[in-house]
Amino acid sequence: MVNENQETYIPDTSVIVDGRFCEFLGDRIPADVLIPESLVSEIEHQANEGRSIGFTGLEELKRLRKMCDEGKISLTFTGKRPAEWQIKRAKSGEIDELIRQSALETNSVLVTGDFIQKSIAEVKGIRVLYLEPIQILSKRIETFFTDDTMSVHLKEETKPRMKVGKPGGWNLEYGSAILTKEELNTIANDIVERARNDTRSLIDMDVRGATVVQLKNIRIVITRPPVSDGVEITAVRPIKKLTLEEYQIGDSLMKRFRERAEGIIISGKPGAGKSTFVQALAEYYNSMGKIVKTIEKPRDLQVSQEITQLTPLEGSIEKTGDILLLERPDYTVFDEIRISSDFTTYSDLRLAGVGMLGVIHASRAIDAMQRFVGKIELGLIPQVIDTIIYIESGVIKDVLDLTYSVKIPSGMSEEDLARPIIEIKDFFTGIVLYEIYTFGEQVVVVPVKKKQKRDMKALVNHIESELHEIPHKIDVDDTGRLKLYVPEQYMGETIGKGGGRVKGLEQDIGMPIDIEEMNFKAKESLGTEVTANRINLHVGNDLKDKDVEVLVEDSPLFIARVSKNGIIQVKAKSVQGRALRKAISQGQKIRYSII
Repeated sequence: MVNENQETYIPDTSVIVDGRFCEFLGDRIPADVLIPESLVSEIEHQANEGRSIGFTGLEELKRLRKMCDEGKISLTFTGKRPAEWQIKRAKSGEIDELIRQSALETNSVLVTGDFIQKSIAEVKGIRVLYLEPIQILSKRIETFFTDDTMSVHLKEETKPRMKVGKPGGWNLEYGSAILTKEELNTIANDIVERARNDTRSLIDMDVRGATVVQLKNIRIVITRPPVSDGVEITAVRPIKKLTLEEYQIGDSLMKRFRERAEGIIISGKPGAGKSTFVQALAEYYNSMGKIVKTIEKPRDLQVSQEITQLTPLEGSIEKTGDILLLERPDYTVFDEIRISSDFTTYSDLRLAGVGMLGVIHASRAIDAMQRFVGKIELGLIPQVIDTIIYIESGVIKDVLDLTYSVKIPSGMSEEDLARPIIEIKDFFTGIVLYEIYTFGEQVVVVPVKKKQKRDMKALVNHIESELHEIPHKIDVDDTGRLKLYVPEQYMGETIGKGGGRVKGLEQDIGMPIDIEEMNFKAKESLGTEVTANRINLHVGNDLKDKDVEVLVEDSPLFIARVSKNGIIQVKAKSVQGRALRKAISQGQKIRYSII
């Protein structure tokens, strides 16, 4: 029952979910407390949604019941449960209005930690006490950290686990005692309470089964069923802040950062050191007199005070992007790019002239770029990204350079296949590693195979053996294409039915063949010399070291190279030698043509 000689207090949701109301009553015992049913409904709704503030509120209500059972306070529940629409519109002030109405009707003192609630209550003539934000001294989560602890992993019914060391070189250490569900709930409630009352902290997300908190420089994720199979807390903290000079970057890359790089992607696996590097790069640009800002979800980068850190406006990254488009900073750090709207916002800012430093999870440098394919037009990618940095174990592993050109894709030969292509090169060597282009209706990312040095002698020998019955000459032009010259009358036989013969040769040697007509003017041989082993055709010193075609009367027989002495030597027992011996014995004219 309410004591008429004592002050009656009505708390609102703000002082229940941050656990301050019981502390407030400590100096006012005995006291009469009225709890509006609207407040209980809101706390119940938040707990059913799996939100940390709901569980914190439930713990505070339990403490009030305990104080009542111990005779320290009187506890009365008043009012009616709100309608469902009022609970859904709690953020619009519907629940706060019901609590104010209860305070007004009972002439009670409204206790709140919400400045807006305080102001409206005063306007309505309600007696109100405003509790200033306080610093809660408990540091339960910090007790698991040492100077070189990267992250802490707590789960009910298991021992604490800590990653100790640095990216790429850490050890997993275990705590000594198994954590209970109650202990984890206490730690989680403490984290949420402190985040609500610390201007340097924030609750970034609080949905059914999951809460994300930035507690000063510690990023914390709290999960509960149904998201996880038990209460779990993961806390990550940067252990070292590096400068760009400490990465021992070469002059060429530093020059690129200084003069050219404006669409930078920093990629790597989780825990590789991406955020540490992007912090160093942001500080480098800030030191150059550039205006640098960040977009973070949550805000956990450790940067100087001059760098403004932004988070999604009303939960929308696009709205934050709109703000930055108006402000036009020189560089914006985007940590981290995950969903389609992130890629769109990054691209819009870059195309508007803002230098961008994006962070993306990826297993390889090329994978970071591929995540943009399909999110924005292919032709815009080189305008949005010019440099990809891949971080592994805290060091720069790869640097890729993107350029745009119109050419025939590697591995293709027909000129009508030329198309716009994005070339992805190794920044340090300039070697093209990948090509991106459209093929039909698809966008393909094709690795460019390193060209192997061809054994041209072996290729020529293969063609010689396949075309031994056809007079021909083989040459390779400056572009690397193989030229095959044959007399006009042998063109059809060389090409084959439907081009089948030359296509087979191309497949055999792995390169295209151009067939052209052999033009020549025939001359008679200056003389012949026949021995048991060879036949020597005397051509003349003016054609030494040149290729000529040997003919019997007007029929081409074979092509050979003239020696330095102006002689063509043919083995007597070869096919060509036997044909020559027969022609000579029959008195036929041996002639040659200049190719």
